[in-house]
Amino acid sequence: MAWTARKTNLFCLLVCCHLSLTTLCWAQSSYVDIYIRDDVYLNYKALLSGRSPLEVDNFGGQFVRRDVVDMVLLHQALILGGFDKPFKYRPGNVNFRDSNLLEQGKQLLSFDTFWLEEAQQKADKLYISEPVIRKGEFFAGLYFAKENKRVANIQSLEDLSTLSAVSSSRWLVDWHTLSRLPLKRLVDEQTWSAQAQIVNKQWVDFMLIHLMPVMGNDFKLANINLVSHPKWVVLLDSSRHFVVSKLHPEGERAFAALQKGLEKLRRQGKIEQAYRQAGLFPDMRVYQQLNAAAGGDK
Repeated sequence: MAWTARKTNLFCLLVCCHLSLTTLCWAQSSYVDIYIRDDVYLNYKALLSGRSPLEVDNFGGQFVRRDVVDMVLLHQALILGGFDKPFKYRPGNVNFRDSNLLEQGKQLLSFDTFWLEEAQQKADKLYISEPVIRKGEFFAGLYFAKENKRVANIQSLEDLSTLSAVSSSRWLVDWHTLSRLPLKRLVDEQTWSAQAQIVNKQWVDFMLIHLMPVMGNDFKLANINLVSHPKWVVLLDSSRHFVVSKLHPEGERAFAALQKGLEKLRRQGKIEQAYRQAGLFPDMRVYQQLNAAAGGDK
């Protein structure tokens, strides 16, 4: 009887261990790991301030930038579309867009929208959503050092012939747009922070950044202080889209929910409202499109 009891106890212990491991595996698989830049994640959490993404309807605050608007809208679309699997965020000081995690199926989706041209280069591995920013809607400001009178005094497209700009050749739409302007020089710098530094030092005259109305359209970070031109904006004539990995186990289901949710947000006017509040769709009664004569017409 003692042997039988010990055998029974051992069996029960093994069953309990198996159930515990099964429960643990289920709990782990109930989350989706999401790799994200730490600065974007911190701004996103500050904007939510403990609220559900669906409760956010004002995108004019100090924590709002384009990639944070993207993140909130993507969350809203997924929830509205019925994708309820929670995310486990893994923030880091890394540009995960360059890590190939999406193409490998290790990252479900990107919270940072892609230009259509970028997304199409990886269309065999990525689902591409309907546009959240449609072609002809995205305008960027000309940002320059406050002391740079050459940029401040721009009166026409022809005045760019004495000026320089900086961008990255990896950013297809930005680079193509600037390449079509009659600039004296276009500098290829891979990192955004380095671009801002050299503009701040006036080694280059200006760079393109979306307007930030809540900040007075100024950009300040550490020792960098850039201002935007009060009159001119540049059209980046393409559309922006969310992308979802085709190789991720949840990819197909997440993409179906995303498309369904985006359609609801578009119908409610919330997508345009969000980007307009954040400054990506400026009031064209105030601004003029500098590159209209360079083939950037809508």
